[in-house]
Amino acid sequence: MTVIFALATALLWGLADFGGGLLTRRIPALTVVVVSQVVAVVVLGCVVLATGAWREAGPQLWFAVAAGLVGPVAMLSFYKALALGPMGVVSPLGSLGVVVPVGAGLALGERPGPGQFAGIAVAVVGIILAGGPELRGAPVQRRAVLLTLLAAFGFGAVMALIAEASHTVTGLFLALFVQRVTNVAAGGTALWVQVRRGTPALPQGSGARLLWGLLPALAFVGLADVAANGTYSVAAQSGPVTVAAVLSSLYPVVTAFAAFAVLKERLRPVQAAGAGLALAGTVLLAAG
Repeated sequence: MTVIFALATALLWGLADFGGGLLTRRIPALTVVVVSQVVAVVVLGCVVLATGAWREAGPQLWFAVAAGLVGPVAMLSFYKALALGPMGVVSPLGSLGVVVPVGAGLALGERPGPGQFAGIAVAVVGIILAGGPELRGAPVQRRAVLLTLLAAFGFGAVMALIAEASHTVTGLFLALFVQRVTNVAAGGTALWVQVRRGTPALPQGSGARLLWGLLPALAFVGLADVAANGTYSVAAQSGPVTVAAVLSSLYPVVTAFAAFAVLKERLRPVQAAGAGLALAGTVLLAAG
């Protein structure tokens, strides 16, 4: 169960990141974050009402609130780091957030076997290489590195927090709803401040029509991200967090293959090698 749900998380996050990356070429990143999460709030609100999940409200929802506050900060830091580039350094560094939930699992007493430790090491190296790290070329701005590390810590913290926010299926629906409401509140406030300072939320002229046309894609990004948080929570609760976190962090491999399949971007040799190592690590983790 842990392996299946963790790999489903990687698939969903990878596709959501790919879709979000495409959308930010058309409209501002903060607008993508806010609108996609509004769609997620509407859908999750209906699910909470239909399942009676609100009855499971309790102190554990503060973990969901914290995840909802950290998530937008991490995402915006990541997008700003990508703008500063080079992307080949920023992308793989962002996946280092896996150390947060893995460290939390070890601190709570999880002790993977030798095969699983080997799988974790191999998979993490593969995840980093799958991003295609640029070992030569233009120097990396210190600000880009700091923003990327902040984003990585934020992504990892969200993984650790959402795993603690619920312990039942209906409780998970409520936790995800609270997380997304917090996302919208935090991101919406930031967007309002940005507009007040003179930065438009949409391209001038055909902004509203463009947003309406992109709404299905925005909905996919928001719902895929929500589903990924849900499958990760199930994975972390059904098995070792260390295993669930590493397997879920295979999403850069998915993003790289999506870019190859859709945008016809060629995989660099280091990316292909990284994908192979990541898959080998997955096999070791599953076998352990």
